[in-house]
Amino acid sequence: MELNLSKPICFFDLETTGTNVAKDRIVEIAILKIFPNGTKESKTWLVNPEMTIPPEVVEIHGISDAKVANEPTFKELSKEIYAIIKDSDLGGFNSDRFDIPLLAEEMLRAEIDFDMKNMVSVDVQTIFHKMEKRTLSAAYKFYCDKELTDAHSAVADTNATYEVLLAQLGRYPELENNIKKLAEFSSHKRTVDFAGFIVWDEDDEEQFSFGKHKGKKVQVVLEKEPGYFNWILNADFPLYTKKVLTQIKLKALNNKLG
Repeated sequence: MELNLSKPICFFDLETTGTNVAKDRIVEIAILKIFPNGTKESKTWLVNPEMTIPPEVVEIHGISDAKVANEPTFKELSKEIYAIIKDSDLGGFNSDRFDIPLLAEEMLRAEIDFDMKNMVSVDVQTIFHKMEKRTLSAAYKFYCDKELTDAHSAVADTNATYEVLLAQLGRYPELENNIKKLAEFSSHKRTVDFAGFIVWDEDDEEQFSFGKHKGKKVQVVLEKEPGYFNWILNADFPLYTKKVLTQIKLKALNNKLG
């Protein structure tokens, strides 16, 4: 079986210094790009995160400070990476909640205006959890009858994720071999920012999903409490969340001026 594609899709996986989207950094990234004609391109980079990799994290993925000391920083790699993914949809395992938000942070720190207006994402983990509720290693065994012997290697995880999605399409006839449909099925909620601090409500308007203004429309909050905008910009929120909030504020201002 092959994916039914109208544009390329990039399956990617990150190994990082930790799990804090706003603070942690990438130490390895692997991309498997699948084209509509079935051809594939694969690329892997080790990345100097410019920060110490905690020992407990090194134990998981085996990438130490010494291993990446002489590798390029993400900023140095960012244009090459963006050139590969900018024309594609994205796929990954737990990518909607972690890999994509963290990748977006790294891109914005590198001064690349990354967004997903022309992309959709397929989170293979979500499909798996909705259908079977397992880990990637178990998914690989369940769907492909193979052992994932090199788990937490970005290359192994990326290729396993791609193979699992193909097997899922073969197993579940209700899954449509269409990237946009798979993206809809694998999404958790309709988020405006990657981290999910701002979501779409039933009126297709932005609302906060956290804190004292949870469930309230963003434009209403910003109009009644202007200081809340500045608080978020100066607090420890992801850069992409701040970017989205700024766009909402500017849109409201332009509507008033118009």
